[in-house]
Amino acid sequence: MHNTLFKKIDWWIVVALISLFGLSLSTISSFSDIGGTLFFRQLIWIGISITAFFVVSAIDFSFLKQSKILMSLYLIGVGLLVSLIFIGSTNKGATSWIDFGFFSFQPSDLLKLILILILAKYLARRHIEIRSLKHLLITTLYFIIPFTLIFLQPDFGSAIILFCIWFGMILVAGISKKHLLLMFTIGLGVFMVMWTFVFKEYQKDRLRSFVDPLSDIQGAGYNAYQSVIAVGSGQLVGKGVGYGTQSRLHFLPEYETDFIFAATSEEWGFIGSLIILLLFGIILIRILIIGYRMHSNFELLFAVGLFLYFMSHIIINIGMNIGVMPVTGVTLPFMSYGGSHLLVECIALGMLMSFRKQSRFVFKDNSPDVFLQ
Repeated sequence: MHNTLFKKIDWWIVVALISLFGLSLSTISSFSDIGGTLFFRQLIWIGISITAFFVVSAIDFSFLKQSKILMSLYLIGVGLLVSLIFIGSTNKGATSWIDFGFFSFQPSDLLKLILILILAKYLARRHIEIRSLKHLLITTLYFIIPFTLIFLQPDFGSAIILFCIWFGMILVAGISKKHLLLMFTIGLGVFMVMWTFVFKEYQKDRLRSFVDPLSDIQGAGYNAYQSVIAVGSGQLVGKGVGYGTQSRLHFLPEYETDFIFAATSEEWGFIGSLIILLLFGIILIRILIIGYRMHSNFELLFAVGLFLYFMSHIIINIGMNIGVMPVTGVTLPFMSYGGSHLLVECIALGMLMSFRKQSRFVFKDNSPDVFLQ
C-alpha cells in the first residue's frame, strides 16, 4: 500500500503544495479575532486534501476514458448546479453553495474539473478532424451549459474560469481560427444583449472598473484599493506575521479568501510575494512537463486543462489583489480559506499523478536537467 501511494509521486509539486499551505496557515493564524477558528478548520481541510491527493493518485482512472462515465459525471455536475436554484445557500448575493450544516460545498469547483475531463476526452478522439465547425459547436455546448448556470447564480469569477479552460483547450487542440472568430463575433453580440438586459448594476460596476480598478475607491474600487495598499505596505521584507494592519484592522475585506495574497504580501513583503509566485511556477511547470511526457492525447489534454485551471485562478486572483483586474471573487489555489476548492484542487493533482503512474512516458533525447526528471 505504501509503494502504491507514493510510487511516481512528483515531489516537486508536493513540496510546493506544502509550502503554499504553510504560508496560508501563517497568514490565517495572524487574524487575532477569528484566526484560531479559521486556522484549525483550514488545517483539517489541508489534512483531508493532502490525504485525498495521495489516495486518488493510487487509483487507476483509465475508466474515465469511457464516454458513458464522463457524460454521467457531467450530467451529475450540471444537476448539482440546477439544484442550487432550489436548495442553494445564498452568500453575499450569490447562490453558489449547498449547505450541509457542518460544511458547505460549491458545485462550480467540481464542474471545472469535470469540464477539463470531458473536453480532454472529446478533443483527444478528434484530433484529426478537429477543425470542423461541428466539433467547435459541440465543445461550446459542453462549456456553455455550466457557464450559463454559474453566471446566473451570479458567480462571474467561476464563469470566467470555465471560459479560460474551454478556450485554452480548444486552442491547443487546433480549432480553426476562422471558426473561433465567428464564435467571438457571436459572443460579442450576446455580451451586448446581456449588458443591456441581464447584468445587474454591481456587475456592470465591476466590469467598468476593469479598465481602471482604482477609479472609484469609495465604491466598486474600494476592495482593490485596500488590497493595493496592503501589498505596497509590505515593502521588501514585510511587517512580520501578525503585524499586517490592513487585515487585522479590517480595512482589507475578505483577507482570508479573495485577498489572502494581499494579506500575505503585507506580512511577508515583496520577497514573500516572489516566493509565492515561484511556488506556483513550480507547480505549473511540472504539470506541463508531466503532460508532455504522457503517451496519449487524453492525458496530455487533461494536463493542459489543469494548467489552464490553475493559471487562470492565479492570474485573476493576484491581478485583482494588485489592482489591475476587477474583483470577481476568484480564490487563490492552495492558499485561500475554504475546503471545497482545496479538496477539488488536490483531487485534480492526484488524478494527474495517477495518469503519470499508469502512463508509459515518452522520453526525448538530450533530456533536460534533474528538475525535468
